[in-house]
Amino acid sequence: MKKSIGNILALYPTPAVVIGAAVNGKTTWTLVAHVGIVAHDRISVSLHSAHYINKGIKENGRLSVNIVDENMLPKADYCGVVSGNKTDKSRLFGSVTGAEGTPIIDESPLSMVCKVEDVYECNGFENFICSITDTYADDSVIDDNGKLDYNCLKPVLFEFPTYSYLRTGSVIGHCTDAGKQYKESIAE
Repeated sequence: MKKSIGNILALYPTPAVVIGAAVNGKTTWTLVAHVGIVAHDRISVSLHSAHYINKGIKENGRLSVNIVDENMLPKADYCGVVSGNKTDKSRLFGSVTGAEGTPIIDESPLSMVCKVEDVYECNGFENFICSITDTYADDSVIDDNGKLDYNCLKPVLFEFPTYSYLRTGSVIGHCTDAGKQYKESIAE
């Protein structure tokens, strides 16, 4: 039997990402776990309004979303420990300039360059609603058909209630297969 545990946000784990943007013409990075899908070509990035990087995102209307894998986790976690107000994080990662001059992380296996379409403020957080203008993927995460291979990507996941990083698991099935099998089992 289920019991009420309160109004707990229970949609974790989520992928850990490092957001990149320019503030006063200089690249900065911050670790974020509050990202979400809004539509097939839109995402949301939620940052507390006190974050240093927010100024640059609002000024430039652009940001990058860089998937964190285990190799880059120590640097990514560091981005969440120090503030851009006090620490220059511009050289923390090797980076290149993506679409529209947006900084992307070389060592991230997958980076998306995004244009801010809207900002929704809620409870001290600025939620950037973004369209994806370009996606950059390392060869190691692209399959023979030119598609992303999430078995190779292996993003680090973040679980907020315990502040833990998790590994992705194995494939348990293909979308719609279980539903079709269930449908056949109940067919009269």
